[in-house]
Amino acid sequence: MKAYLGLYSARLETPARGLKEKRALIKPALERVKARFPVSAARLYGLDAWGFEVVGLSLLGNDPGWVEETLREAARFLASQGGFNVALEAFHLEAIDLDGLV
Repeated sequence: MKAYLGLYSARLETPARGLKEKRALIKPALERVKARFPVSAARLYGLDAWGFEVVGLSLLGNDPGWVEETLREAARFLASQGGFNVALEAFHLEAIDLDGLV
């Protein structure tokens, strides 16, 4: 039996002129994604930079199709939040062998 881990990372570029302004755009957007989709979200890099930040979403499940589609829907929803531009993004799906556990 296998479990599937989906990872999404994105570089978000903002017109923010300060760290508080940038955080006021990105943090609520990530909270809305977490409220709507069964994903974990994190601010990964660029926390001290004004113009960009790298964020990540993750999801674990037993159906690779569901994991990938849910993660892609969450990514589209994040991009639609406005106030920033998704400059780069990456998806990764990994199978995790559960032999010996079940």
